[in-house]
Amino acid sequence: MKKTAVGLFVVVLVVSAACGDEAGEATALAVSTTTQTPVAAEEDLLDVVITRGELGCGVNEILPGFGYKDSEGVFTGFDVDLCRAVAAAILGDAGAVRYQSLNSATRFEAVNSGLIDLLSRNTTWTQSRDTDLGLDFGPTIYYDGQQLMAKGSAGFTSMSTLEEIEGAVVCANAGTTTEKNISETAAVGGIEIILNTFEDANMVLENFQSDACDVVTGDGSALVSRKASKSTGGDDWVIFPPVPISKEPLGPAWIQNQSRFGDVVTWTVFAMLIAEEKGITSVNIDDMMNVDGETSRLFGATDDELQTKMGLPADAFYQVIKQVGNYGEVYDRHLTPLGLERGLNALYSDGGLLYPPPAR
Repeated sequence: MKKTAVGLFVVVLVVSAACGDEAGEATALAVSTTTQTPVAAEEDLLDVVITRGELGCGVNEILPGFGYKDSEGVFTGFDVDLCRAVAAAILGDAGAVRYQSLNSATRFEAVNSGLIDLLSRNTTWTQSRDTDLGLDFGPTIYYDGQQLMAKGSAGFTSMSTLEEIEGAVVCANAGTTTEKNISETAAVGGIEIILNTFEDANMVLENFQSDACDVVTGDGSALVSRKASKSTGGDDWVIFPPVPISKEPLGPAWIQNQSRFGDVVTWTVFAMLIAEEKGITSVNIDDMMNVDGETSRLFGATDDELQTKMGLPADAFYQVIKQVGNYGEVYDRHLTPLGLERGLNALYSDGGLLYPPPAR
């Protein structure tokens, strides 16, 4: 270990068994002053959203780049734009979203209780969540992996290895896959660490800044966001190891057995990827709707379009691109400024993992 923390304290938190990975936490369940009526089991969620005229979307509010609420109460970010895109597809209006700020301990209950229709909040797709927690997941919209962050002044570098945290105080969010991953990885490697957990990610960061934690761990993208958004001390922070210690496929989720709604979310993502693949943007879409048969169908320019069979307007995905943009536009708007290169999150044609199925 490079350095031992002076202050050592253990916080014991009781959190929901439905907790998961986390990159940034809000301490309150919601900031919205309104709620929505839960959807009954026999109701069709897509029809309910259409009738209501508003999409309830659960998001982060303190993670710049992914989900953030500014001083004027405006939500912005990569995950937030997916909410906007789904609203544009269903309702023709990217602004028809009621945002619900959630923390990791309450996000899954928010889905299952009907408090929200869609969860778009840096959430990892795992077996337990896909089965035991009663969620369905859409396509992965960001391929991530867990890493660690420490201070260069303590002797760490971006090439540091896990062995170098021997004896360190490592801080993480309580009850999350982040906590589970670091515990299991350390055990397998025979590395002894002192693990302190906190429900609020801001508390994790504050303890790291004050040297009560030697190391913090979380999704790599979240650590990059934290490092980029903190002006004091961030320049000395280093993220390692180069190869993440886990797989963290992040994406949207909704309550199980709502296949029509799920198809809409899924094909909203695919439409954004296909548009990028074809060079179609929010700026040029009006001139490129008919570049080929697939494009004409996808954007509702021909009689053989498939959107109306999904219960949507024919121009549903046209509205997604026109109002929100293709995947690359959204990525460049929110994540490129943080220094997050596309990497695995590039299109398959550029060496990444994003491979949308054909719109036919």
